[in-house]
Amino acid sequence: MTISWLQAAILGLFACLASMPGLGGTSIGNYTLGRPLIGGFVCGLILGDVSTGILVGCAMQVVYIALVTPGGTVSADVRAVSYIGIPLAMVALKSYGLDASSVEGAALATSFGTMVGTVGTVLFYGTATMNLVWQHIGWTAVEKGDYHKLYIVDMVLPWISHIIFSFIPTLIMCRMGADVVELIKTSLPMDGLAMKTLFTVGSLLPCVGIAILLKQIAQKATDFIPYLFGFTLAASLHVNLVSATVIAALFAMIHYNLKMLQLKKVAAPAAGYDDDEEDI
Repeated sequence: MTISWLQAAILGLFACLASMPGLGGTSIGNYTLGRPLIGGFVCGLILGDVSTGILVGCAMQVVYIALVTPGGTVSADVRAVSYIGIPLAMVALKSYGLDASSVEGAALATSFGTMVGTVGTVLFYGTATMNLVWQHIGWTAVEKGDYHKLYIVDMVLPWISHIIFSFIPTLIMCRMGADVVELIKTSLPMDGLAMKTLFTVGSLLPCVGIAILLKQIAQKATDFIPYLFGFTLAASLHVNLVSATVIAALFAMIHYNLKMLQLKKVAAPAAGYDDDEEDI
């Protein structure tokens, strides 16, 4: 499996769109197109293998499921994970002859995603640094009263930053990635210690993402019960993700209705007490 220049250019374009809040807002750009789950689908469409793209994206999404960027601080760049890591992982899976749905395939995919995500932080901070130049131009325009220039500062000049730090790196790395993967395949055979270590580490990486998510949502001991319930459904009843989501929605509705009943019971005595005071 190889990636053509055209395919690499389209991937580079999506890498730009995924990191530019001005294009459709952050919700569409960073928090939708930039997520590995959506990026896997997009990469699958571009490379002609949607199922593999989605499976690879799912494997990488688990690792970064709880990733946040407080104050612009990032430990990994999911834009690079989605549009550099996923295509390279798809090429690697085809080269090694691994199925994306297998344990070894998921481990290889998460390993590639983690490596690229760490390198992508350099691209992220490079973009942010160059955007400071455009910000200075914007402040200068405001001081001079040239408010019409703010449209250029907001919608045009950031493209320069993203072309340099998003489009070009994605274009080069995706286009040349197949040769690098072939070199890795030749240097690191499947039965070698290096690949076994890579698979072991890759298998453990989703645990990191789940642990970070659990740390954010579990405030007391009882919070573990609904969290582990989904794993029980998958392990014992072999319920898939869609079915588990429907079951979770049902329990969420029951929990919501119970909470509303509790609030009504608390509010009712208070209202009755006020009425008695008025009657007296």
